[in-house]
Amino acid sequence: MSRLGEEFEKLVEVMTRLRASDGCPWDREQTHESLKKYLIEEVYEFIDAVDSKDTDGMRDELGDILLQVVFHSQIAKDEGEFDIESVVVRLTEKLIKRHPHIFSDKSAESPEDVEVIWEENKQREREDEAPLSSLPKFMPALLRARRAGERMAGFGFDWKRAEDVMDKIMEEIDELKEAVSKEDREKREWEVGDLLFVIANLSRKLNIDPEEALNKTVDRAIRRFTYIWHTLEDRGIKPNDATLEDMEKLWQEAKDIVD
Repeated sequence: MSRLGEEFEKLVEVMTRLRASDGCPWDREQTHESLKKYLIEEVYEFIDAVDSKDTDGMRDELGDILLQVVFHSQIAKDEGEFDIESVVVRLTEKLIKRHPHIFSDKSAESPEDVEVIWEENKQREREDEAPLSSLPKFMPALLRARRAGERMAGFGFDWKRAEDVMDKIMEEIDELKEAVSKEDREKREWEVGDLLFVIANLSRKLNIDPEEALNKTVDRAIRRFTYIWHTLEDRGIKPNDATLEDMEKLWQEAKDIVD
């Protein structure tokens, strides 16, 4: 057995020991439901490490994510459902099946060709399901909107050009203005949702990740407002006492300094 195999087997053995009847009380009482928040947290921590270009952090966070995979698999094994071996086997089979251009005689000349093949194979695996039924409800909304657009586009239901999507955005803005004028909260929510959905799909047409784009904008906003806060403090002014005009001027200054 390779060292990788030995180390992975050791990891599984450690988790088995922790979940044993005489193992760790905390580990023994965990369930799939109780661990959900930790899996989400670890993924976000890994993303932070990637964005920070922290390779040591990336390695550590990938280990934490792997822990969650092994932990959930051990819980499932304890409950007689599945184990980590079946998880690995299923994953390997899936990768081979979805890469026929590597492991069979299918041809793919570009990343776009590969994406088409991947989606075709996914759809065949789920041929008894509606195309959008497998989209997780708790996926971040902008990402979910983009994925929904991708799947619908796979069936030809899509705008032809990014410019067509921008026309749709202007249409949605007009509808939102009308909803705002009528002071109908439910209608406002509906139209805001429609606008965000179309914007997410404009991002798709432009090959931009809407979640990443929005997160970068939030980061810029935080840096700019932090600049405003400290500048006002240095001037002996409480932020709550500053005028909107003063803060707007500092906001514009911040664009050249902290962006």
